[in-house]
Amino acid sequence: MIHVCSLSRLHSTVKDTGARHVVTLLGVDDHLERPDGVSAQNHLFLRMHDICEPLEGHVVPHAEHVASLIEFVRGWDRGTPLVVHCWAGISRSTAAAFVVACTLNPERDERDIAWAIRRASPTATPNMRIVALADEMLEREGRMVMAIEAIGRGHVAGEGVPFRLDLA
Repeated sequence: MIHVCSLSRLHSTVKDTGARHVVTLLGVDDHLERPDGVSAQNHLFLRMHDICEPLEGHVVPHAEHVASLIEFVRGWDRGTPLVVHCWAGISRSTAAAFVVACTLNPERDERDIAWAIRRASPTATPNMRIVALADEMLEREGRMVMAIEAIGRGHVAGEGVPFRLDLA
């Protein structure tokens, strides 16, 4: 299973869930102390900003970020939960959780996954650039993008409430 949270809830989420794998999506200048129990090889740190179009002084999510995410989760043994987090737990992390679920369940309907995210998190607003890049890489023919468009923007919030997304 996947747990999604903000940076401020990372350590408690890892401790409470027993997770041993973490995906971090933070800006280039953000720093993080890796949670206890998570080894360096089980921690993917993707440095990008929460934007969908290039912006001077910022790092837009790009194909290499998404390819690294896909490769990392394909190596996850699923013996313990995976925690995915960003600064607020609303956009980059929810997009990454969606990508993880689509990657590990190639036959599962994208709309089912997107609506599971919406039911679990009324604030989830997955970063559409991350979703679009993954849609292309996973050869989902636009279905990932359409599924996220269908759930719409989440409620505006400064920080999302941690939630769980089941893979099946």
